[in-house]
Amino acid sequence: METIERIIAEHSFFACLDQAFLNLVVGCASNVRFDAGSYIFKKGDEANAFYLIREGRVALEIFAPERKPIIVDTLEVGDILGWSWLLPPFQWKFSAHARTGVRAIALDGKCLRAKCEENHDLGYEVLKRFATIIERRLEATRFQLLDVYRAHRTA
Repeated sequence: METIERIIAEHSFFACLDQAFLNLVVGCASNVRFDAGSYIFKKGDEANAFYLIREGRVALEIFAPERKPIIVDTLEVGDILGWSWLLPPFQWKFSAHARTGVRAIALDGKCLRAKCEENHDLGYEVLKRFATIIERRLEATRFQLLDVYRAHRTA
């Protein structure tokens, strides 16, 4: 039987995480769904969660004046969506657009931040794991902006 506990424990993001820490994380988790075409969050909105994508595709977008949204990255099953909940001012840096129907596990950012403050070892583990995601997203953004710049110069 699939439970939130099992899904989180088997997710690569939480690999080798101490069972006591997993129990703390699970206390902040819930199942969520998003319809195709809906926005999971928009840039500038308050960031209070992150998501383990279980089904569907999500486009991370940035907006530029007088342009269509620029897709920075597309996330799929197994990916982690959202890191802005982790750092003040707790506002989304990108918009997340559900390209298909999406099922995910949502982890409440306020809940997890509080648990990380209470247990700095958990906080360090979470921060290390998110540092890798932040680095990947910044690299994807850089590559996408280079493509946009290149296309603009040849137009």
